[in-house]
Amino acid sequence: MSALLKAGRFFFAISMLFYGVQYFIYASGLKGPIPGPPWLPGSQLGAVLTGGALIAVAVCITTEKLARLSATLLGCALFLYVLFLQLPRLIAQPHSPDPWTSGFELFALMGGAFALARIETPDGLRLEPANNILSHLATIGRVVFAIALVVFAVQHFQYAKFVATIVPAWIPARLFWAYFVGVAFIAAALAIVTTKMARTASVLLGIMFSIWVVILHVPRVAANPRDGNEVTSLLVALAMSGVSFILAESFASDLAA
Repeated sequence: MSALLKAGRFFFAISMLFYGVQYFIYASGLKGPIPGPPWLPGSQLGAVLTGGALIAVAVCITTEKLARLSATLLGCALFLYVLFLQLPRLIAQPHSPDPWTSGFELFALMGGAFALARIETPDGLRLEPANNILSHLATIGRVVFAIALVVFAVQHFQYAKFVATIVPAWIPARLFWAYFVGVAFIAAALAIVTTKMARTASVLLGIMFSIWVVILHVPRVAANPRDGNEVTSLLVALAMSGVSFILAESFASDLAA
């Protein structure tokens, strides 16, 4: 397994693990960072079941035991989550940025789950792409991930002044970086869909998300450790970094096939 895939798997798994922990904190009634969008908590029983499932997925991916099955089921669950919970919110509030962001964050993670499921079989051998359902799901996942990047780019352009306020104050030209990230999202999306320099674009995208985790999200969580929205945002960025690295490895796998 390449170092890139190891990093992607770890980032993705650790995010799922702590999403699960957040759900258990919510279910227990303890004071702590309960899930924020897109991982909205539901009933106490639902939170326990969701938390347990996410932790189980994280363990499977980390230990490589039933990793392909767990990643596939996670991708299917995320699709259903978006279809039945996020899509109605988007239809009801088409002009609000929140359901767009939440829904397409989950779609992007769904794409990463399908890509991860496709990369390796349980015995470590590469999957044959021809007529394989996981290959088709992974292809769909890539396209969905690229569409999500375009949605995020549009939001960066449309709400550039707000995005600039989130950029750390010590970074100069904050409005420029809001637009720069939007352009980077579109460039990465085009590379992924056309498969032209897709691996390089995915690696750079993963590095960019990782930088955000360190310079943006970690300081914000440190300042508000019980704010579920901030913790969830950190985990989303970490998971997106992992997905980007997983996609990069999936493109390398295609070249090697």
